[in-house]
Amino acid sequence: MRTWIPDLPAPNADAPLAQCLPAVVRALGEPAFGVRLLEAMASALPVGSFSVYRTGARPAIFLSGSRGMPDTTRDCWRAYLSGPIRSDRTLREASAPQLRVCHITAHEVPPEHRAKVYDAHGVMERVSVVEEEPSACDDALFAVNFYRHTHQRALSDAQLADFGSAGRLLMALARKHVALTNADMADDLGSRLLACCPALTAQELNVCLRLLRGMTQDGIAADMGLALPTVKTYRNRAFGRLGIHFRSELFALMLPERQAPAC
Repeated sequence: MRTWIPDLPAPNADAPLAQCLPAVVRALGEPAFGVRLLEAMASALPVGSFSVYRTGARPAIFLSGSRGMPDTTRDCWRAYLSGPIRSDRTLREASAPQLRVCHITAHEVPPEHRAKVYDAHGVMERVSVVEEEPSACDDALFAVNFYRHTHQRALSDAQLADFGSAGRLLMALARKHVALTNADMADDLGSRLLACCPALTAQELNVCLRLLRGMTQDGIAADMGLALPTVKTYRNRAFGRLGIHFRSELFALMLPERQAPAC
């Protein structure tokens, strides 16, 4: 595993990645941002998927997707939350607390993490830009990650250098997009959940929204200032009203082709 601090200057204008980033900037705040971001990266690096997420007591995935292959990024996130997140140190470097670039290969990942996320979804390498969350008191990290899969060639030193030179800009773009879209996304999901079931209480709705953001029940308890059993009660009541039993069914309810259940 390698960790380094990206250069302060802007990326070299002649570097492959720098030439692709203007299209990403133009898509800020738009639904096509994730597609443009991955297209830009895939034009310069052999990567097939990406994710933008936060770890810590309030884990959440903000954006993810794949290109030229089935999209299993949300499955990867759920597998990560099922256990590996609790002991994951692959994005941390005690001697480099500021913004940094991280590169890791699958064989360097701890066994449970590798089995559930990397081996299960054909991931061979990850390159990330990582930064501590502003004002975070729970050791939280904000990470922008890109993944090479089994059918793609290994990342070269030159490609890693290109990625590192764009690290600060990539972090700024991801944070700006999340800031522009996250509130609107929550409002939209809340409206859609209430359209499915107007009987949902405010607390039941808040728990469901956090589940849709990928948060664990422990993370929801910390975020809402509630006891874990209380969170579970709200979750069970909400699922009962919605006529579902599992988190995956909650995600399925948000698909546009689904009809609202009787409530």
